Amino acid sequence: MKLPRRKFLHLAASAAALPAVSRIAWAQTYPNRPVRVIVGFASGGAADIMARLVGQWLRLGQPFVIDNRPGGGGNIATEAGVRAPADG
Repeated sequence: MKLPRRKFLHLAASAAALPAVSRIAWAQTYPNRPVRVIVGFASGGAADIMARLVGQWLRLGQPFVIDNRPGGGGNIATEAGVRAPADG
């Protein structure tokens, strides 16, 4: 397989930049606040249990807060998510 010079230079530049990108990603400490999971169904239901199991399984080093907002066909929970402060 013949590799054109331009393609080779693109691949070489990408390979050279890869270690720098991994160091930048390693330096970030996310999440640095408790993780808030909004569930649009009542507590004790299947969605609530799944959210709690996923929170235990992830173990990100921060507590998971399960916020149940039932009612309105999920509109109340959606509104809570839309009005939540943006954190990245």
